[in-house]
Amino acid sequence: MLRSRRLLQATALVSTLDRFAMPPMLIAIARDLGVSLAQIVQAASVYFLAYGLMQPVWGMVSDRVGLIRTMRVALLIAAVATAVSALVSGPWSLAVARGIAGGTFSAGIPAGLVYLGDTVPAADRQREITNLMSGSAVGTALGASGAGIVAQLTSWRLTFLITSVAALLLVVGLRWLTPAPRNRQGQRLGAALGQVARSRWAWLVLLLAFGDGVVLLGVLTLLPAAVEAAGSGAALSGSVTAFYGLGMLLFARVAGALSRRLGRWQLPAVGAAAAFVGATLVALSQAPAVAIVTALLLGLAWAWLHSTLQTWVTEVLPAVRATVVSLFAGALFTGSALAALLASGPADRGEYGLVFTVAAVLIVPVGLAAAVGRARYFSAVRAE
Repeated sequence: MLRSRRLLQATALVSTLDRFAMPPMLIAIARDLGVSLAQIVQAASVYFLAYGLMQPVWGMVSDRVGLIRTMRVALLIAAVATAVSALVSGPWSLAVARGIAGGTFSAGIPAGLVYLGDTVPAADRQREITNLMSGSAVGTALGASGAGIVAQLTSWRLTFLITSVAALLLVVGLRWLTPAPRNRQGQRLGAALGQVARSRWAWLVLLLAFGDGVVLLGVLTLLPAAVEAAGSGAALSGSVTAFYGLGMLLFARVAGALSRRLGRWQLPAVGAAAAFVGATLVALSQAPAVAIVTALLLGLAWAWLHSTLQTWVTEVLPAVRATVVSLFAGALFTGSALAALLASGPADRGEYGLVFTVAAVLIVPVGLAAAVGRARYFSAVRAE
């Protein structure tokens, strides 16, 4: 299990590295290509949209050909698309290349969640999921800080070449991932989607994932650009976001330890409260010190609120786990893409305070619904 855990963490690391490499490079890419920031933010939104929309597709593919083969094929395509991203000459070609990369890198983390759902008992699952998030945390820190530094010292194109090589190495390494004992091959997609459509708990978790993507990932996408627009360099603005990865890494460990001790609603409630405070702070000031505090608070929110939702989605409808997990990830990144698209105009005008204020307002109903819904879900499970 240790080797499998390390391979899953590495997959999460590379997938997250690629996803978080672009935000600290938005302004550098816009300057290099001679286009507006709004065009590059829109190209980034294509990545997130493809990342979200392809989740159900990879769920179906994994049911047909298996989790490990799906991850390896997807990562091979992602490696090629990311290499092409380093060679583009305009925003449209960048959007296409990043869209393909996002759509294929998207297979990694959801497949890891399904794998853990199939191999880890429910009582230990949140702890293992937070361990998986450690890989995401390191990838976030490396992508956020490293990409900004590379963009400032050399070129943003080098970052994409690095993630391409890392994806190729994973294609080889995943050959040694122990197959999960559960086999869903031959499962009918229509029947699986029907079960999801009839489950009110599945609908709730999917809606919460969408809101989670709008707020948490939406804020993170624009945080480096906001700091850089306030007068900091690309290296510093990217390094600020790296504190999000540090916060996620630290608080994920705490979440794993507390998941058996606290009531089921406290972790998402505290996570949402941290996101509210962080978004409010950065709405008032985009200074680097403030952004660092916000990044740490968002790391806590992701580790406590989002990990609870990730654990929850593996518990809802276990017979069609691959389908519901893929829909969950699709909802998450569709929300993120929508947030990036809607915020591109205000960001181009430098109205970051408005964007982050809206995020602070939106996280309140998401946090309340997550905490109350999680408590009621376990009451309903115990009553059955």
